[in-house]
Amino acid sequence: MQLLKLWREADSGRQDDAGGIGHRTGARGATFALLTLLSLLCAPSLARAEFTVCNQTLDVVNLAVGQEVEAAFQTDGWWTIGANQCVNVIREELTNRYIYIYATDVFGNAILSGSTDMCVERKRFTVRGIDECWQRGHIAARFYEVDTLEQSRWTFFLTGSSP
Repeated sequence: MQLLKLWREADSGRQDDAGGIGHRTGARGATFALLTLLSLLCAPSLARAEFTVCNQTLDVVNLAVGQEVEAAFQTDGWWTIGANQCVNVIREELTNRYIYIYATDVFGNAILSGSTDMCVERKRFTVRGIDECWQRGHIAARFYEVDTLEQSRWTFFLTGSSP
């Protein structure tokens, strides 16, 4: 109620002091700024959609991610995730139900693999398509399928006993 009174006083261009004597102030701009600040502080924050991988092992992990992009499968890598760290590997809204991940240790040994063959490279890469990896000069790897249940945001926890 007091805030509404301040707004009305600011709108009239006058403000009463403690003695009830009115005088002109720049209160309208200050009140508007205060209302704007309050609305920003009280507004719910926008949720960011993303796919996050958390490494709950004691080792550094290198991660590659596969997903369908513009009607073709694409793999990207590598993200290096320290022990007990998380990394956002897909920063935009998830549009695919299934995301595919492949993880290796620092020596290149698979520590998370699955049953979906996709392509990777030894260094940073983006590969379009998942067929004939070796013939196209890539390395074939077996990616683990993560069912995100069509959620817009998902976190995968990589543990020492991950599937």
